Amino acid sequence: MFTPKYIQEGRALLKAARKIIRYRKDVSSPEDLASVERQMVELRVALRARSPEKVKAVERPLLERLGKLEAPSRHRGLTENVELVLVAVVLALGIRAFFLQPFKIPTGSMQPTLNGVVAKRMAAAPPNPLVRAFEFVTIGRTYEDVLSQADNDVIVGIRPVKVNLLWEGSAIVMRSGQVYRVGITPEVLRYQLRVGEGQPFRRGQPIVRAYADLGDQLFVDRFTYNFSMPHRADVFVFKTNDIIGIPPAPDGTSQHYIKRLAGLPGETLRIDAPSLFIDGHLAEEPGFRRVESREDGYTGYTNDRPDLPSMVYLATPASTVQVPEHAYFALGDNSANSLDSRYWGFVPEENVVGRGLFVYWPFTKHWGFVR
Repeated sequence: MFTPKYIQEGRALLKAARKIIRYRKDVSSPEDLASVERQMVELRVALRARSPEKVKAVERPLLERLGKLEAPSRHRGLTENVELVLVAVVLALGIRAFFLQPFKIPTGSMQPTLNGVVAKRMAAAPPNPLVRAFEFVTIGRTYEDVLSQADNDVIVGIRPVKVNLLWEGSAIVMRSGQVYRVGITPEVLRYQLRVGEGQPFRRGQPIVRAYADLGDQLFVDRFTYNFSMPHRADVFVFKTNDIIGIPPAPDGTSQHYIKRLAGLPGETLRIDAPSLFIDGHLAEEPGFRRVESREDGYTGYTNDRPDLPSMVYLATPASTVQVPEHAYFALGDNSANSLDSRYWGFVPEENVVGRGLFVYWPFTKHWGFVR
């Protein structure tokens, strides 16, 4: 069953309070310890009542009391400054955890509603630095111009790397031992720019000469779904752990996907290209109608295609699927090129992160509220 975020965080606070009491009981007064334990009882009662207002009202004094369990310091000024920084960090993390979380569109599965990373080769060298800086700020475009430094060199490997703290990219490993780092992921290099192992290059020949539009960056509303269930046609973000058919990320962690919520628990879906049917009726919400229109870049909803992996669900116009309890069915707006619930199944209720809310960068026609 779906557990609201405020309950998860309240339980985490109780766990942290127990640890603080255990570590500070020898240096704290019995009165302070008793006060903390009373407030922990009040928090448990509020959690059982499943009241966000009561939980919030109890958490603040409990946090203040836990802070007082800290031993006094001779460096009071430094301590207060550190506390100020920590409070700012906690507030920022709280906003991220409870309200808004930045999210980057990773692929083109929601185009043209939301843009993923799109890369294209160039015949000429990139423009001057001033033009490049302007295009990066306004439309999120970055350029790469990597030339081979050796004769008769060959790509022997492409691996993911962090170009910097925020930037995902690739390391292109050559037979000569040269390693070229670019701010484009291995998937985009291979499938969009057709750069891969075994390709030979002469000295001075471009290995990667291309631009990449980095995709839409948006805020995810993590707050609303604490008080109401997701709605059909929402653009929503979810974790991929425990979804059969989606492998974990290279580091073993869960990935985050963004799709349009097409089916609620108990609903029966069918696709007869270009239309989506829900419980036997044509899907009428505006997001669905745009896809079905096959206009302005939309492909219409599609059944199985020979050039993609075989669909598990809705492979033919006669196929139907019923969404189980505590799960959702997700479809990409770029239906002809989206690996979604048709291929890997249902999104568990507990995997839902939030609703796509607002594209804050780049400043293209997508800037604004997500529809």
